[in-house]
Amino acid sequence: MARNEQLIRQHKLLQLLEDSRFGRTIDELKYDLVADLGLTTLHGRTVRRDIEALQAAGYDIQNEMVERGKVYRLGRNHTAVHEIAFSATELIALAIGRELLTPLMGTQYWQGIETFWNKVQEAIPEGVYEHYQRYRKVLYVSGTPSKTYAAHAGMLKTITRCILEHRVAEIEYQSVGRPATQRQIEPYALAVHQSSIYVVAAAPEVTDASERLRNWKLDRFKHARVTDEYFKPDPNVDLSKFLSKSIGIFSGETSTPVQIRLGPRSASYVKEDPWHPDQILEPVDSSGDDESEEIDSEDAHTDFILTVPASHPRELLPKVLALGADAEVLSPAEYRDAVASVVKTLGQRYGDR
Repeated sequence: MARNEQLIRQHKLLQLLEDSRFGRTIDELKYDLVADLGLTTLHGRTVRRDIEALQAAGYDIQNEMVERGKVYRLGRNHTAVHEIAFSATELIALAIGRELLTPLMGTQYWQGIETFWNKVQEAIPEGVYEHYQRYRKVLYVSGTPSKTYAAHAGMLKTITRCILEHRVAEIEYQSVGRPATQRQIEPYALAVHQSSIYVVAAAPEVTDASERLRNWKLDRFKHARVTDEYFKPDPNVDLSKFLSKSIGIFSGETSTPVQIRLGPRSASYVKEDPWHPDQILEPVDSSGDDESEEIDSEDAHTDFILTVPASHPRELLPKVLALGADAEVLSPAEYRDAVASVVKTLGQRYGDR
């Protein structure tokens, strides 16, 4: 744990030095580290040892005496350690990625994106940048959400620290339509899904291992605090698999294969914009015979069967309803009934007018 905390502290120390144009004293660095990392105490000797460790690792950290004392700053050779050559195509890819991550605006992650982007623009040759600007006008990014997490920056720092140090977090969480509650969670990671940030965390009070890990939407956090209690992450947890089991962000160790009958128009939409990497879209014979291999032309098929994994009917509802009468959930019954209930309510509501 001490080694992990040291790496976190040194990483933050580098950020502070990168953001400082005129350098900082040991006391100034110590104060900022305590404030940003939520530490209770930190000795100046520890900060000095961290600087020495970074210098030994190859970082050009220099010092000089000024009116307010000895200050430390990154030297001119610092950028040479990380010098990278960029092509115009790589700059375009980086610019697009930056625009797609606008929900992170106002957080420490966005600060890193912006400082890195500014360094790239300053470091590349003028001719390469002009070439990039010409070709950048060929491709535009639209439809990115207007939401940002600037108001959650403090809580995001707290949760990130809990993840890195394996500490239990005490949060105030308000689910939709319910009063806020105080609870403790064991954060594993952060996940960005459809422009929203989720905290993947275990609920300590749940004894069933398959149900402990859940996704908590950061928008619903009212407060977050680092506790002095540590937790041991489950070594059997594979977050990449956990987050890819269904078409939405609903948590669960297992997913349910859902079958949906689609008309040709809706099938084309789902082909263009797949709901899930593991989805299966199979044509159905217009005569009702599913043995479609005998038909050569895809145009002869009137309908398709989409099989897609899902963890909860609610993550499927908006996608199915968006296709209107051109989509019908066939199974399982729980998912079909959920859609039928919404359709019935809508029919009653619009039928009265």
